[in-house]
Amino acid sequence: MTRELTKQELHNLAMNIVGKELEEKGFEFIAINSQLGKNPQFVCINASKQRYFVVVKAVAYPDNPHNYDMIWMEAFKKHAREHEAKVFYAGVGLQNAANPSEPVLLNEAYALEYAGVQAIETHLN
Repeated sequence: MTRELTKQELHNLAMNIVGKELEEKGFEFIAINSQLGKNPQFVCINASKQRYFVVVKAVAYPDNPHNYDMIWMEAFKKHAREHEAKVFYAGVGLQNAANPSEPVLLNEAYALEYAGVQAIETHLN
């Protein structure tokens, strides 16, 4: 049976994509939170033990996955500074491969727009 993916399922798909990239880059996961609306989704460290907070956002067509709420991000950056963490933003664009105006469907092909994790400067502003 084919059905539209829920927001939580789209979020989980985006998290899987980002999680694989982080693993490939050698990050070690300290905590993972897949609950929609809870940030960060990943808390991880690199080889030098630098802590990173990773915000994952699943975005459906026609929205731009590279855009994020600047005001919210300022508050989140403050939270990261308080924990001596750096911030990565990962916008994951997902759309129906056959028809971009249709939703992403379970067990159907989808198109992906993903530029990888993007470093967000926490010391600015």
